[in-house]
Amino acid sequence: MEVLKPFESWAQAGPLMISSDGGSTKLALFKGQPLGDRAAVGFRRVAFRVDGAGFLTFLSRLEQHPLMNGGQPVTPADVVDHDLSFSIYFVDPWGNPYEVTTYDMDSIRSQLRLMR
Repeated sequence: MEVLKPFESWAQAGPLMISSDGGSTKLALFKGQPLGDRAAVGFRRVAFRVDGAGFLTFLSRLEQHPLMNGGQPVTPADVVDHDLSFSIYFVDPWGNPYEVTTYDMDSIRSQLRLMR
């Protein structure tokens, strides 16, 4: 696996992005807390990469199929701009965290502004 150069700056405060296939599949490694006496169970977050059209479709369906994060409904206003990607975060009814992300920044930026 190799560090993905375009995302190298994220490693200081966010994930270290690595890939074995030039970026088609990515693994985001986050700095965690030492386990101490806690058991290692569960997962932190699963992220799904979609193209720009898929991201906009996902956002357009939030009103029909509400998702929650921190007890609040998720809306297009909750999209996070990571400079190299857009992401939105939510939890399933059992509290498992998920992310939907796209790297098609330019193709959806203007449409995203209209949704907010």
